[in-house]
Amino acid sequence: MHKLLLALASATMLAGAANAAAVYPIDRATVLSGSPFDFKVEFSKVVKPEDVKVTVNGEAYDAVFGKKADFIAEEKGKEDKILGSALILRGVTLAKAGAYKIEVSAGDETKAVNWDVYEAAAEPKAKNIIFLLADGLSVAHRTAARIMSKGMSDGKAKGRLAMDDVPPVAFIGTSSTHSIATDSANTMSAYMTGHKARVNALGVYADRTPASLDDPKVETIAEALRRTTRKSIGIVSNAEIEDATPAALVAHTRSRSDKADIVGMLYGVKPDVVLGGGSAYFLAKDVPGSKRKDDKDYIALFKEAGYALATDKTELAAAAGSNQEKLLGLFHTGNMDVTLDREFLKKGTVDKFPNQPGLVDMTKAALDKLSKNPEGFFLMVEGGSVDKMSHPLDWDRAVVDTIEFDKAVGVAREFAAKNPDTLIVVTGDHTHGVSIIGTVDDDKPGTEMREKVGTYDAAGIPNYEDKDGDGYPDRVDVSRRLFLAANNGPDHYETFRPKLDGPFVPAVKNEKGEYVANEAYKDVPGAVFVEGNIPKDGDSGVHAVDDVVLQATGPGAEGFRGYMEQSDVYRVLVDAFALGKAAK
Repeated sequence: MHKLLLALASATMLAGAANAAAVYPIDRATVLSGSPFDFKVEFSKVVKPEDVKVTVNGEAYDAVFGKKADFIAEEKGKEDKILGSALILRGVTLAKAGAYKIEVSAGDETKAVNWDVYEAAAEPKAKNIIFLLADGLSVAHRTAARIMSKGMSDGKAKGRLAMDDVPPVAFIGTSSTHSIATDSANTMSAYMTGHKARVNALGVYADRTPASLDDPKVETIAEALRRTTRKSIGIVSNAEIEDATPAALVAHTRSRSDKADIVGMLYGVKPDVVLGGGSAYFLAKDVPGSKRKDDKDYIALFKEAGYALATDKTELAAAAGSNQEKLLGLFHTGNMDVTLDREFLKKGTVDKFPNQPGLVDMTKAALDKLSKNPEGFFLMVEGGSVDKMSHPLDWDRAVVDTIEFDKAVGVAREFAAKNPDTLIVVTGDHTHGVSIIGTVDDDKPGTEMREKVGTYDAAGIPNYEDKDGDGYPDRVDVSRRLFLAANNGPDHYETFRPKLDGPFVPAVKNEKGEYVANEAYKDVPGAVFVEGNIPKDGDSGVHAVDDVVLQATGPGAEGFRGYMEQSDVYRVLVDAFALGKAAK
């Protein structure tokens, strides 16, 4: 038996060595016919060009692709380390749908991958698509939003969220090409390109070279819309507009942090409506607040391209009602303030940006502009702060932002009611490891806050109120409130209370560079030290690997069913619009 195991191990190592080449697009990739992509082969050692053989369904690759690839004799990594040889061919298209087998060899290195090239539906099902995504949206966020917003009695919700009446139709797998855990870049990129990607990557397959902008590209949905239709494109987010989720509609980079470059990519596609934060990356380097390292003034460039500019809620309303067809709204140098701070507590940076619009305002303005195009539109709306407040375990802010996101869903549903040729998709890009445990009841006896946690029957019913009927709780610091907890995070102090002075900062760096519990919360009466369970270089909670729920209604919604990979969602969107040949 021992000899058999050794023989098997040896055979496995030999097989691995002979299968060391990498091919992009990867095995089991799905590719829209006519959609441009970059083809790359990486060998693990230096090979001679005459030894390289690449076939597609048994034919020479250049006969199928229509041109020859560039051969890189010595591809280099960090510190000029030679990684091996490579082939790269930009802008490949495959017009014929079907199964494609790509076989690569050079000496003892071999690799075979299979692609599924598909055609879009012959006829469109929808004129418009509104794709609404709350970053990090988990089931607990929805449940908490419903309880906070609508209340509960006798075990039944006293009202419904707008998203409650959008049918849940699929579970979505979010894993990246290299790990089961995921981030907003690769997840949204999969939605918006139909190709899985690596963590931090947007619109590319992450290759081995250190440069972030040279990786093999795939077409984004905004590029496909520009190539094949005359539809309008809208991007709305309360995060930086060059952040991972909105960037996925236009960007090609291995690193989501290439925000200055992403603004250039945004300008290259020129979506008709762009609304969000992140003006710091639009401003030339000499302008106060700029985060650019060059003299490019993208605000001026967008204005020269015919865009109306809005920098606050008042200007947004004026621009939305103007005759200019294109609209750029930048309402913060960074991420916009969350709803709880912006509308109620007046914390965060509201004093510096006092008149920021909310997600509802931006969604309405976008729909006003985009709906004027008789050809239709694609609008992506992101509630980015659900995620940004879930990371620091600030559940009250995350839930209130979920309520705001739901109100944007309501705006979309109102539009679709008047325009039934509109497909609505509601989903998240990934989840957070959060659950509602029960309640915290200040009226329970004792001084220990932990003893005031109610579980099972002792949880009772939270006593949030909405006397003004705006859909938000009048207060989050009620005496019996929801208790949410994460299954991961750094060392921190649990206070069992909303953070009314500003967003929660659970951990800070010590002199060793490790994140430790932030002692600013140590002396809050009843605070409890919670030992973290992630590495000490992490300062906040992390994403969960759980499937996300996708909801959809309208023409084309029948394409979403059962378990789907995120990359499968793109194909449904493509079919809904019949994104086939280029527009005439």
